[in-house]
Amino acid sequence: MRLRIGRRTGAVVATVTAAALLAACGGGKQPGGAAAGGDGPSAWALTGGTEEVFRAQFDAWDAEHPDQEFSVEWFANDAYKEKIRTAVGAGNSPTLIYGWSGGTLADYAANGKVVDLGDSVTELNERLIPSVAANGEVDGTTYAVPNTHTQPVVMYHNKEVLDAAGVDVPTTYDELLDAVGTLQDEGVTPIALAGQSVWPELMWIQYLTDRIGGPEVFQAVLDGEEGAWSDPAIVEATTKIRELVDAGAFGDSFGSVNADQNADTALVHTGKAAFVLQGSWVYPNFLEAAPELVESGGLGYTTFPAVEGGAGDPANIVGNPSNFWSVSADASEDAQTAAKEFISTEVLSDDVVDDLLEIGAVPPITGLEDKIAAQADSDHPSFVYGLVRDAPHFQLSWDQALPPAQAQELLDNLSQLFLGQIDPQQFSDAMDATL
Repeated sequence: MRLRIGRRTGAVVATVTAAALLAACGGGKQPGGAAAGGDGPSAWALTGGTEEVFRAQFDAWDAEHPDQEFSVEWFANDAYKEKIRTAVGAGNSPTLIYGWSGGTLADYAANGKVVDLGDSVTELNERLIPSVAANGEVDGTTYAVPNTHTQPVVMYHNKEVLDAAGVDVPTTYDELLDAVGTLQDEGVTPIALAGQSVWPELMWIQYLTDRIGGPEVFQAVLDGEEGAWSDPAIVEATTKIRELVDAGAFGDSFGSVNADQNADTALVHTGKAAFVLQGSWVYPNFLEAAPELVESGGLGYTTFPAVEGGAGDPANIVGNPSNFWSVSADASEDAQTAAKEFISTEVLSDDVVDDLLEIGAVPPITGLEDKIAAQADSDHPSFVYGLVRDAPHFQLSWDQALPPAQAQELLDNLSQLFLGQIDPQQFSDAMDATL
């Protein structure tokens, strides 16, 4: 029977999570995919967000398969990204590889590090939103399947802060820039930004580039076209980033704000900042940390502003179509078989869909409109589902879309851009050198 979850069990889940994390620090499972002394399946996954949903799936599987229990380790986002690439490259990864698809998945597939999931995902793929499912394919072969909710990047805001400052939700970039000045006069950080983590800065260059030039601009980068990073749309986007930084949009200390600690969203729900541009994966954190703000309607959310005169469709979105499971080619045959069966029976099952909706997360399954509308808290899930369903283009996060080495160069140079260590043209020159 499925272990059902919900907000009422939050305290219990938090206690279990803390204990599990402490236990993980003490050894036990080795990174290669088998529990000590055995050859069973294993997985690594992320803490926070929908962690409790994943725990429920593994608990349900283990209860029904006592001879094939999963050994699971949990990691913060940034630590995981560093660890998993090293483990996969060394042939020492867990059986289930948690990822974001894109360039990293293509690299895994090209090097024979993940297996063709074949018939084990046929039934699941028939239920998925096609544009999301396609992210798990490399050259027509399915190497990964979505394992959680769809995650467009959304502009969240504290309505109480905006009302106190007399600021309307901006619909254009110019209106956003005007709001920055007004909010500063009120002594509020206009936009929370987790600059220490760097990857949240990607959301700004992605949306601005898309709004200015459309998705074709980044496609040229993916295609390796010479000088693609010097496209006028990217130069204008990075120029606007510097304009925002110089205007004080992100405050003076954004370089010390950490996303893994939810420090950026905390600035918003405590009223110290007005906006945060983040993935919809932070909504469960808002629910847990600031339920009164959410339930009173004080937390707002909207699409990224349009750029007047831009070629991009304002309905385009960026972010992560989902997170994905792949199966390691270095795992034992028995572990691979168990992992494929886990995917076919547990991943995004009807019970898991209900679990995700219960915490405000929206799975990439077709035909969920009525089920979402029936939720006690249906506004945010309906908003997110509509964004994904209706978006003309859903662009994957650039650090996942690009090959790993180029993605790291992007993060390094983008951090320098935000910190004022390089200018927009120097950013483009440095990135052109990676093509």
